[in-house]
Amino acid sequence: MEVMHFDFPAATLVARRAHVGVVASGDLEVLIEPAKDQTARITVTTAIRGYGVVWRSVIERFLARHGAAAVIEINDFGATPGMVMLRLEQALEASR
Repeated sequence: MEVMHFDFPAATLVARRAHVGVVASGDLEVLIEPAKDQTARITVTTAIRGYGVVWRSVIERFLARHGAAAVIEINDFGATPGMVMLRLEQALEASR
């Protein structure tokens, strides 16, 4: 298991907590909740080691699009970058 932490400035506070997805073969879950400040704090726990650059890239693209000031927990079991983006988008939608 690898655990990564990312902090980014953000502008738009999310309204409420949300949970989407499940940790299962080739999938992931995303938990999102409002931040206490204008920061996006993301913790990624993944079964696949060595993909920190890919994770950072996906998270940066998501935040560039949405600027979500949130605490986000991602629990991964081998999801593709496309699935990661989909789950992040779903979590943000559910938090509205």
